[in-house]
Parts: sequence; C-alpha cells; structure tokens
Amino acid sequence: MFCEKIIKCKKGKEIQGKERKEMEYAVNTNLLTKKFGQHTAVNQINLHVKRGEIYGFIGRNGAGKTTCMKMLCGLATPTSGEISLFGKQGAQAKEMYERIGNLIENPGLYPNMSAGENLKCKCLALGIHKKGYIEDILEQVGLQEAGKKKVKNFSLGMKQRLGIGMALLGEPDLLILDEPINGLDPQGIVEVRETLKNLNQKKGMTIMISSHILEELHKVADTFGIIHNGELIQELSKEELEEKCNNYIEITAEHTEYICTVLESMGIKNYKVVSPNVIQIYERLEESGQINVELTKKDCVIDTIRVAHEKLENYFLELTK
Repeated sequence: MFCEKIIKCKKGKEIQGKERKEMEYAVNTNLLTKKFGQHTAVNQINLHVKRGEIYGFIGRNGAGKTTCMKMLCGLATPTSGEISLFGKQGAQAKEMYERIGNLIENPGLYPNMSAGENLKCKCLALGIHKKGYIEDILEQVGLQEAGKKKVKNFSLGMKQRLGIGMALLGEPDLLILDEPINGLDPQGIVEVRETLKNLNQKKGMTIMISSHILEELHKVADTFGIIHNGELIQELSKEELEEKCNNYIEITAEHTEYICTVLESMGIKNYKVVSPNVIQIYERLEESGQINVELTKKDCVIDTIRVAHEKLENYFLELTK
C-alpha cells in the first residue's frame, strides 16, 4: 500500500511537470501530418513555439509552411498527429483558435474602402464596438496617417501592414503570418519588420512568421524552424544559428595545395578547400595578419586574404542540399 502511494505521487509530479512544460509553449505539435491523396505535404513534424517569442519558420516555396500554418489556425484538418495550443489539446485546443490572429497568403481587403473602413467591417463581424479601437490598431501597424486613402492606392507594404492590422482585431495572443514580406521592396520589408518588433516587444505578442528568406527572418526571429519537403529538419535558437555561421579566414590563391601544406606546418588543422582557388580557415581568426606574413615567408603567392562571414542563406542552402 505504501509503495502504491509513492508511485501515484511520482506520476502526479511527472504529469504536472509535463503540463508546466506545455504551458511554456503557445504552439506545440506532435507528429503533425497532412496528406493530399498520395502526396504528404507535412510529415510528422514537432514544432515548439515559446510564448512571447518570434518564431521564424523557414523553407523553400512548396516546403509545407503554408499547409502547416493553416492547420495551426484551424483552416485545415490534420491527417494525423496532435496540436497543442497554449497547453490545451484536442477539443480544448480548438477553443484556443479565438486567441490566434492570422494572415495566410494574401490579406482579404476591400480595395475601394480605406484602412479604417476595412477594419470597421471586421469589427462589426466580431462584435467589437470599443471607441478608439480602430485608431489604436492603425497606430500599432503604422497606418494612422493613411486617412481616407483607399486601399487600392496603397503600396504593397501598406497592404501587408493593414493585413496584419486585420489579424490583430480581437487582441490575439498569437499572430501567425505566412510570407508577409514576400514581394515587398526594401522599404516595405523594413516597415513590416518594425511593426512585428513593436508588437512583440511592446505587447508581448507571440509571433510565428514564415519566409524563404533566412537573412530577413534573422533580423526579427528568436527561434528558427527549418522545413524541407514537408519535414522539420532543424529547430534552433538565434544563438545556435549564429554559431553555425561562424566567421572564417578566406584565402584565394592559384596554388592552394602548397598553401595547405604550409598551414599544416603552422599547426592549422581546421580548414577547408572549398574550390580549386579558395581556402577557408575556421580557427585563429584574430591571427589573419600573422598567417599572411608566414605564408609570404614560405613563398606562397596569395591573391587575397580576408576575414569573412558565412551567409545565413548559404547555410540554409547547404542544409537543404
């Protein structure tokens, strides 16, 4: 009898620990899968989106990003697997949909109406009648100066920000945005980026944003999930991503074979010949000048030597082959 009580107590602690861990996440999936006939669009992925963070969902076009996000918003039904929203599963998770704002694909806007009128239409549908509410949303997305300008005369960046504003109606705790910077010019990208940062930092909003441009996501996201051919191949923090894209010394020269021999005689082992005329060294980065001097002493003819940084896009392309 005594042993039985101990076992129950231990099980109770395990369950509480699991619940606590799940509560840390706004989104947590287990083997989430979506099939269309014989085609598997999303294959058994386990996502972990922490509360209060910006989660960058990166993948090529057709990788499964949109399908996955639709399932999280309740716009598509999973073939198998589980979705946990704010620590709730099953029928309780479906009740959490009202806490999610989303912009999937293109924002549905009325072109002959102003930004305020578009927001007012959705407010009426949601039963929101709070005074000054629409003006507050316009300010949050930087469209307070848009006035009575019709949406058909908006730039693409303004339309995307209005789409985000539409997703913000109802005060969601989680914002899911599918390719919100796709097709934008540099100014439009900056506008959307600043909008997302403000929502996250000032409102504490959890944001999940997808893109196929890792360099842009790196500027806003805290955590990254990389999806390829429907499979989540990696999930890592910003710090872990930066560690994988280290600085290196790059040497370009005609005779790299002899240079490699000299480098090894100097005790340098962590290097790679990336092409017939290019060598990358991943250690002793602060000694690039001294390495140059030593190579020159050994009669190595060098075209250039510099400290470079591996581009995030290169890492993504290498990861997805």
